[in-house]
Amino acid sequence: MTSLEKPDLGTSTVRWRFPSVHPEGYKFAAIAAVITILLFFVWRPFGWIGIGITLWVLAFFRDPIRTTPRKEGLIMAPADGLVTMIATVPPPRELVGEGGLGPEPLTRVSIFMSVFDVHINRAPVGGTIARVVYISGKFLNADLDKASEENERQHILVEDRNGMRIGFTQIAGLVARRIVPFVKPGDIVAAGQRVGLIRFGSRVDVYLPAGTSPQVLLGQRAIAGETVLAVAGRDERIEGVAQ
Repeated sequence: MTSLEKPDLGTSTVRWRFPSVHPEGYKFAAIAAVITILLFFVWRPFGWIGIGITLWVLAFFRDPIRTTPRKEGLIMAPADGLVTMIATVPPPRELVGEGGLGPEPLTRVSIFMSVFDVHINRAPVGGTIARVVYISGKFLNADLDKASEENERQHILVEDRNGMRIGFTQIAGLVARRIVPFVKPGDIVAAGQRVGLIRFGSRVDVYLPAGTSPQVLLGQRAIAGETVLAVAGRDERIEGVAQ
């Protein structure tokens, strides 16, 4: 490429489109549709409310296409939602031990998903799924700190080709009642690949490697597979302002 040539960024080929609905949502939408039909027979205003609920169910299970940057060391956000907590805490014991994370405290970034966010979760890095550990539990408000230890949750550990291990935890919330995995130990995933979903309001915690600072701020909205959560080994704090 000469100095007069410009790289093709491909922007002219991108068009907006309605996001698809994940198959997991079809049965819930069908149930809502049947109830809606019955409500029309009971009282028409109830039927119109049912239509709204059916559309909301379809929107809840939407599965938009995401464009994930490809660069060594990038750690992507695994969930859509609000960055509500950034703290230094010991990693979950289910992710600690041989072949897992060390016991030393790590920076944990928590992303809270409301019932209006996309609930498909994605891999923060590419690599091999080393662990998937499901734990049944309570259904406290996922925005509470103790939800990471008491709620229904699923821990996932990914090891990239350089041996870096990233642990993250899907946490069911006040309304959520099931975590649905798409991967199992031994699977190879790409950064930004779909790894599971949580139904109806929840949270995802990500444990960053030692010596790595988050590149997001409290109150910032993250987009799964697109927002850069951190760069491995970059210990550089950032500042921002809510406006």
